[in-house]
This record gives sequence, C-alpha cells and structure tokens, in this order.
Amino acid sequence: MAAIRQAEGRAKFGPYETWYRISGDLASSKKPLFILHGGPGAAHNYVDAYKLIAQQGRAVIHYDQLGCGNSTLLPDKGKDFWTPQLFVDELENLVDHLGQRKAFHVLGQSWGGMLAAEYGVRNPKGVKSLTIANSPASMALWTSEAMRQRSEMPKDIQDTLNKYEALGDYANEEYQKATMWVYERHVCRVVPFPPEVTATFEQVARNPTVYHTMNGPNEFFVVGTLKNWNIIPELHKINVPTLIISGRHDEATPACVQPFKDNIKGSRWEIFENSSHMPHVEEQEKCMKTVGDFLDANDK
Repeated sequence: MAAIRQAEGRAKFGPYETWYRISGDLASSKKPLFILHGGPGAAHNYVDAYKLIAQQGRAVIHYDQLGCGNSTLLPDKGKDFWTPQLFVDELENLVDHLGQRKAFHVLGQSWGGMLAAEYGVRNPKGVKSLTIANSPASMALWTSEAMRQRSEMPKDIQDTLNKYEALGDYANEEYQKATMWVYERHVCRVVPFPPEVTATFEQVARNPTVYHTMNGPNEFFVVGTLKNWNIIPELHKINVPTLIISGRHDEATPACVQPFKDNIKGSRWEIFENSSHMPHVEEQEKCMKTVGDFLDANDK
C-alpha cells in the first residue's frame, strides 16, 4: 500500500492556535473529511487510523481541539470557557482556514460525535455528510447506561469503583486497575492497547483540563459541565446524510445511540459486532470501508 502524504500546520483561532494534519491531497475531486476527536480533550492520536481513508483518494484532516495535544493549552481556563459552542467555532474557523467551505464531510467519534451533532443542527454551509461514531445523544442516557453496565460487572469491580468514587480518590491504584478492567471491555478490546490509543490516555493525563472540566475523572463517571448535555430535541434539524456507528460492546450502548437514528431523517446505523468504543481500531478494515463507501456515495 502506498505511503500516505501528510502535511501539518497551525490555524490561528483568535489569540490561540489549532494544530492540524492533512493526510492525502486537498486538491482531490473527492471532498475532504474532517475528524473530530473525543474526550473532550483526548487529542487526535487514538483516531489516527481514519487517515487510512486517504488511501481511497480523499484528504483526511485530523486536528487537536483547543486545550489538548499540539494545539494551544489553556490550563487556567474555567468551566465557562469550555463550551460546545467554542469547539463549533473552532471547527468553522479551521474549515475556512483550509479553504474548504464549498464542500466537506465531518466525522466525529465519542465526544467528537456529540460535537458533530452540535455542528450539524446549525446547518453549516458546505457540509455534505455527517458520521457520528460511538456517541450518546444525551449524557443522561450515557450515565444511566454506564450504571446499568456497571451493575452487570463482577462485584469486586463494582465495590472498588464505588468505594473510591465516594472518597473522590480517583488516582488510587486500585481504582485505576478497576477502571482499566472496564476500559478493556467497553472502550477498546484490543489489549494491550495499540500505541496510538495509549498515547491519547497519556495525553489526557498530561493535559487534563478539558476532560476533567467537561466530563470528569473517567469515561463512566460524568460530573463535569456536559453532565446535562442533550441534543435530542435538536436532531431533527440535521438535513444532510448521516451515518451512525457503534460497537456491540460499546459504552455508547444502543440506548444511547437510538435517538440519532430516530430523529435524523434518512440516517443509517451500522453496529460493529466485534467492537466496543473504537471500531476504527477493533474492526479497522471493515470500519474504513464502511465510512469510505458512505462518503463516496455522498460526495455529489
């Protein structure tokens, strides 16, 4: 397989900068794909595999959202600063910086899918399609499903999680071990984690501001500013072709995802039977083909 041509850059975003990387050729007749990573604050590393879509002749643009990775880090900013609108504005700025306003696709994974939905309901100019991957339509659903999944875990795992959450001792080694037990079943079932997935966890540990502020200490204990987030009442406003992706063992369970299918007219939902939260890692070849075929069908 031929090497993928890549180029990096930085886009001014007010007084800040957004780091981005282009895989493939922006001059291609196929419309470019913008990748919105999760977290919030997880950086692009773990969704790196989506660059493989560039092998299909389409430019793929990864970027690190403000506050993480290679973009401007703002550890002193408080909860009023970190809002979905901030990240919508950042994406709009990047699209214009790269001169792609005429036509482009958006794929968001986890929080990135929540952001893609926030973006889609605003009907931004130039969007040809949305892909919402492994995302909940509301955090109430996410939280309730996390508690349901927890109730089905071994009692010692439940007890450890409950004990240290009650104490607020999230850094405790026993709590971290129990968290990893959950992650290896509902976040990424490729164990040990591939380097790009490990790199994201390490990045969050170095730059936890956005993740801790908006989400909380981990994937299944949401106490941040997104805890009441709910896009369901707005989903009917999305008017572009939409692909929904989830894994059979996903922390974004079918109950979390169903409102996207119910409320986005004409949307298509693909469940990856051997995946949890990262089909792009766990069933990589199938995922790249599924997304690539969808993009090809909606370029015109």
